[in-house]
Amino acid sequence: MLRDFPAFRATAAGFFGVALLSGCTMSQPIYSEIALDDFGDAIKHWEDQQRDDEAGHYDANQIIEIADNILLYQRANGGWPVNRHPTRKINEAERAQILAEKPFLDGSFDNRNTYPQVEYLSWVYLQTGDIRYRQGALDGLRFTLEAQYDNGGFAHSPYRTEQSYYQHITFADDIMPGVLGFLRAVALGMHPYGYVPMALREQAAEAVAKGNALILELQVRQGDRPTVWAGQYHKDTLEPTTGRPYEVPALASWESVAVVEYLMGIEDPPGPVIGAIESAVDWFERVRFDGMALVEEPLRAPVEYRFHVATHDRVLAESPDAGPVWARFYDLDTNKAVFANRDGFRVPKLADVHLERRTGYDWYGRWPEKLVNEDYPQWQERVYSPQGGAGHVERY
Repeated sequence: MLRDFPAFRATAAGFFGVALLSGCTMSQPIYSEIALDDFGDAIKHWEDQQRDDEAGHYDANQIIEIADNILLYQRANGGWPVNRHPTRKINEAERAQILAEKPFLDGSFDNRNTYPQVEYLSWVYLQTGDIRYRQGALDGLRFTLEAQYDNGGFAHSPYRTEQSYYQHITFADDIMPGVLGFLRAVALGMHPYGYVPMALREQAAEAVAKGNALILELQVRQGDRPTVWAGQYHKDTLEPTTGRPYEVPALASWESVAVVEYLMGIEDPPGPVIGAIESAVDWFERVRFDGMALVEEPLRAPVEYRFHVATHDRVLAESPDAGPVWARFYDLDTNKAVFANRDGFRVPKLADVHLERRTGYDWYGRWPEKLVNEDYPQWQERVYSPQGGAGHVERY
């Protein structure tokens, strides 16, 4: 099935609350494990930056302890700082520091953050009935709704100003499709959000409508031909703009896959949505590189950088039997692959990217492959079947 936003799923027992061991009393609950998949980015970034971390970790079925960690990290305004490990056992000194940071305005949607915490707390609330988790989830939902720009966009980190790109409308790291997918699930009252008050569900539905309209507006056009989406847009001008210095204004293939998958999740899609999807898939087909593969070549010795340790170099090489690959970024006008270094200057090819960024960033990948070969045909069958009822829609 199409990719879901968010991706958390509890086991079947979790849907019905607490499971009890045979012979145990109600004072000895055994809770169902809740998947931690959507914390993957946070966990990876934490581990990359804290390589000497010796803290122990809770098991996945220790949902109370994990949920309490999530509440501890939550800021007073309902948001969460980025890249916090949810299963770490936090010592008293750390706990005191985190509590002192409660007033900070560093809540972020970066690295698929905030909406995973809301969903996890929601699952825990359904299993335990503990209103602390319900309140934490609702505070996170309100933070999300309040963070939306009037034009429908969501920023990387709504209240942080130390970097200009924090305020940009952001598609990178699934921010726009991820947040809107979460709000869509809330608006529809999907599990585990049936407890959310109707007033908040209605606000979520309004936010989704505004966000959907903006997504269609921001699809980059080359002449009269729609393509895909940039990674970031200026919140006022709505023009594609720079994220981090090496993320120059460009068409973003990886990020656009998530946008298309989000749009394909719209039931009974109107013509403009159908057209946006078909135009994007057409663009993916036009800019693919066939007969090429990204090859990893061992380095003589590991090179340690701040955010990663490089053990292999990355080289784009001819490989006649390989499937298609896509560049991460393409020029807004010419569709040529785009590369840049941390100084913000473009370079002609992957080999010209400094080793740190060449090994620490994904410049090529197969991100659209499943979308193009599996998800899109399934979506077409659903939409264009007699039951779907969609007529022919021009791509451009």
